[in-house]
This record gives sequence, C-alpha cells and structure tokens, in this order.
Amino acid sequence: MSWGFSRAKQVMVDAGDALSGRPTPMRVAPRNIVLDAPMVPPGPVTGGVCDWGPRRRAVILAGGCFWGVEEIVWQLPGVYTTAVGYAGGFTPNPTYEEVCTARTGHTEAVLVVFNEDETDLEALLRVFFETHDPTQDMRQGNDIGTQYRSAVFTCSAADAELVRDAAQRFQPALTAAGYGPIATEIAELGDAGDGRFYYAEDYHQQYLAKNPHGYRCHAATGVSFPS
Repeated sequence: MSWGFSRAKQVMVDAGDALSGRPTPMRVAPRNIVLDAPMVPPGPVTGGVCDWGPRRRAVILAGGCFWGVEEIVWQLPGVYTTAVGYAGGFTPNPTYEEVCTARTGHTEAVLVVFNEDETDLEALLRVFFETHDPTQDMRQGNDIGTQYRSAVFTCSAADAELVRDAAQRFQPALTAAGYGPIATEIAELGDAGDGRFYYAEDYHQQYLAKNPHGYRCHAATGVSFPS
C-alpha cells in the first residue's frame, strides 16, 4: 500500500460521495455462538439496536479490527451478547469490501449488550480504553483507514456524556505517559453518520471463536484507566 493511498483512506468521506449500498440487510445468525444469546433485539428490527428490554443496555464500541474487540468484550462479566457490524457512516447495509474502501464512512464496530444488574457502562469503558490506543486518529497500529477509527456510539445522550467524562478522566494519564489527545469519536448512535448500526456478514460474527489463530490487532498504550 502506498503512503498516498494510506493517507487517502484516513480522510472521512462526505455523505454525498459515499457508496450507495443497498436496501437489503445482511442475514444474521439467530444466536451468538459464544454467549448463546440472540444478536438481534426482540421484536421487529428496522435498524434500531438499542431496545433489549428491561435491565439490558447497549453500546457500540469501535477500537480497530472488530474481530479482536468482540473477542475481548464477550469475555467480560455481565455482557449478555455481542455482534460485529458497521456504524458511523453513510452507506446502507454495506459489505465488508465496501467498508474497506473508506468510501462508506463506517467504523468496524461491536454492538455490546450488557445486564445492568451485573455490570455497567463505566466498567466496559475501562476495558475499551485500556485495550486500544484512543489517541491514534483513523487507524490502530498498522490498520490504517477511517474504518479503524476509535469511536463510541451510545443509545442515549446521558450515556454519551458518561463516555465523554470517562475520556476526560483518562486523558491526564495518557498525557503523563507521553501520548497525545484522545481522538475517540463520541456520539449518540442517531447522530453518527446515518444513525444506524448495520450487522456484518455472518463469517465475521465471533470470528475468533471460529478461527482461534486469526488476526488480532490491539494497539494498546499500556496506560491504566484511573480508579
């Protein structure tokens, strides 16, 4: 990959220039094969992934290649289910190949649904911020492009504020360790790109459970989130 092409992939596409996509969503397997839980909310799904019933909340995390991020998250206490997909961009129902062109605007993202009686968003954010480098802009390690940008898309304004607060509390520790400002995109899902989460192809779901020796990219800083 030439440097010029790498730089081009790090430029966010305008909505009017994004690929057109398609009206038909990806087919989603009925259950997460690791957690034995559904990957789609109960009831009709029209692009919304936030309503999981009483005492369950959802958040969408993007921290580089979604295979490794999902593997980390499904191991956390209190996580009910996970699914990988695309969010923050403009192309409806994109394919993985389209996302890789940097012409959809989407991140590689992980939908995380957790049980509020067993964990909370703060605990998830601690792991999220510690297991990737949130100061890298439009990349993670050698994975370069807008699809690899750090992002958190929430299901409420209150959760978005909680994420911003967590980032502000983490910044002094990163600065002390010689890192730059946090580049994580933080927004309610409805305000990010076209406002939707699109499920990825089935072979990407729980990829590292199906392919234990598969690729992992964790450009972690080694900096601990403050207590």
